[in-house]
Amino acid sequence: MHYRSLGRTGIKVTPYALGAMMLGSFGNPDRQEGIRIIHRALDGGINFIDTADRYGDSEEVVGEALAGRRDEIVLATKFWGPVDDDVNHRGASRRWIMQAVERSLRNLRTDYIDLYQLHRPDPDTDIDETLSALTDLVRSGKVRAIGTSSMRGSEIVEAQWMSERRGFERFRTEQPNYSILDREIEREILPVAQRYGMGTLVYSPLAGGALSGKYRAGQSNDNFRASTGMRHFTDERRLAAIEDLVALADEIGMPLTHLAMAFTIAHPGVTSAIAGPRTMEQLEDTLSGADVALSDEILDRIDAIVPPGESIGAMDMVYRGTEVTDAATRRRPPAGRSAR
Repeated sequence: MHYRSLGRTGIKVTPYALGAMMLGSFGNPDRQEGIRIIHRALDGGINFIDTADRYGDSEEVVGEALAGRRDEIVLATKFWGPVDDDVNHRGASRRWIMQAVERSLRNLRTDYIDLYQLHRPDPDTDIDETLSALTDLVRSGKVRAIGTSSMRGSEIVEAQWMSERRGFERFRTEQPNYSILDREIEREILPVAQRYGMGTLVYSPLAGGALSGKYRAGQSNDNFRASTGMRHFTDERRLAAIEDLVALADEIGMPLTHLAMAFTIAHPGVTSAIAGPRTMEQLEDTLSGADVALSDEILDRIDAIVPPGESIGAMDMVYRGTEVTDAATRRRPPAGRSAR
């Protein structure tokens, strides 16, 4: 594989990163197979691994797999989500960040984390509180660079300005959702990240498995992911677009998975696409398509199926913010009699 710059950090990473969420209790509980998958990814040329503290025992699987090979790898993990029932073992406060990083370092069996990411925005914590703590981690040598995930454009800008004003380390990367079916980040997130010299690591390039070729209109779709009950596997609009994409992939003689992965890394604002295999077969499919590049003609035909900057439906697990998910934040209390 060739390499790309991770924003302006000077770190070089492969266009495909290995996402380890499904390696462990969240997906494949066979630790030894998880370790073999990681070793195969490294042997196949991938030098970038992404995980998170809330992915069950994924960090532990990664740490065990990297024994003796740690310095070859750009290692990324994330904090924010709850890891147990303690109300303070979550979020982006200084208190939790300082505990969370030590926990991740132990799990990963390493002295440093190359990229430490805020997994989701935390509306309960001032961004300068978070940046101050992360700056101390960088200056102590425990973390090399810091990043975010699922931030809006305005939040990215706010954080960049806060870093400049207060002399903090600045976020060097953003990790948003991006696939052929989910293209909204082309409108704002990618341009803003490019403007600030940030690397962009996109997750779910196969739309949570919807672009694996296994989810088709008129079929039961009763395999591993569909059995979770997520609506985006049964959304008729997404299924119709998938049929068009399957037809395009068949016409050009390319697996749909290769078409979908190559699409994400074709955008100049994307540094790496995170592939999250659960099995060795899925990883081998990703590796076999690592050299695929799409022509302008094929990209134009994809644009005709899903227009630039648009999404068809949405994945259930995508972060939307409390101002969307909490009805109380978007409804004024009635001033007079309420209508029924």
